[in-house]
Amino acid sequence: MASTKGYLDFVLEQLSGLDEISFRAMMGEYILYYRGRIFGGIYDDRLLVKPVPAAAKLMPDASMELPYDGAKEMLLVDDIDNREFLCKLVEAMYEELPAPKKKNG
Repeated sequence: MASTKGYLDFVLEQLSGLDEISFRAMMGEYILYYRGRIFGGIYDDRLLVKPVPAAAKLMPDASMELPYDGAKEMLLVDDIDNREFLCKLVEAMYEELPAPKKKNG
């Protein structure tokens, strides 16, 4: 099941307190970026984030879920209605996210 644009719009609105949030559509789902680094995505209308230590610390009871078959497990963000928490979560994760790969060419 693909994610809806409405769910994406809601999550982006919740994160509107942060600069440089962007997304890329990929096979019916959405990859989410903060300052050019992937922090998570929207899969089947669920917000999933990379299980970096900062995210695990802020969401100690979060369940690990598969975004799609064959992928690595990610943390499910339950509290998407809490705008302040979401912004804090993404900012806390930033330093622990891998830098974007350099493109050849």
